[in-house]
Amino acid sequence: MFSINHIIWLFISFSLIIAGVYYLKKNNPPLRSVLTFACVVAAVSELIKTFSVISLVPSSTGNNMHIYLELEHVPLHLCSIQIILIFFVRFARESKFRDAILAFMYPTCTVGATFSLFIPTIFIDIYDPSQAFIHPHPYQYFLYHVMLIVLGLYILISNQVDIRPKHYITTMGILGIFAFLSLYFNSMVASPVYRDGELISVDYVGNFLFTYEPPIDIPLTEIWHWYLYLGIIISLAFGLIALFYIPVFIKNKKQK
Repeated sequence: MFSINHIIWLFISFSLIIAGVYYLKKNNPPLRSVLTFACVVAAVSELIKTFSVISLVPSSTGNNMHIYLELEHVPLHLCSIQIILIFFVRFARESKFRDAILAFMYPTCTVGATFSLFIPTIFIDIYDPSQAFIHPHPYQYFLYHVMLIVLGLYILISNQVDIRPKHYITTMGILGIFAFLSLYFNSMVASPVYRDGELISVDYVGNFLFTYEPPIDIPLTEIWHWYLYLGIIISLAFGLIALFYIPVFIKNKKQK
């Protein structure tokens, strides 16, 4: 993290973000056209990611080989879940529910993808930073998150979505549902070890939405450490999303 290659990728990413936002603001294309482009980018991105990380792994006996996609690549992180939401809002009819999803995507695409650019888990968990420009996965990772940030910002600045202060509540509600469900998913994909029906250890747990462990190497050795960590990320979520809703609050106040 923050190696020279990471810094180069950050420079490229934010240059593309500035260029993308400038182009969209200047030309103001229909949001559905932008969403069509986002659908293509998201689909191609997921295909590249999947086929660049899928591997052939031997069985424990060594007699068979199996195709396997490691759990960290399963699209259940917040940025990956946005793929489903992008396709939904592109093809759904105009409705209050669609507006609520777009209002959710505005801050979560922007904040979530920005954190992903600054804390690239592919360099922490998967690749050595020296592979930043010689493997297709880093290209997919950074360019996909650039697209999410541009899309998230355009949802607001396009003025084509009626985002209101009440959507702050719905956004936090949707995020809270995803976060709570991740507690179940993380345990469902865990590898527990039982002895005489009693749980004695866990060799692996998932970390979708980073609700079980921090994305950086900060060990949690006591249950209160996890509760503290959970409190911190909940507070960050409320604060950061409120920060992104400030333009919405100001606009609503002026209209009144």
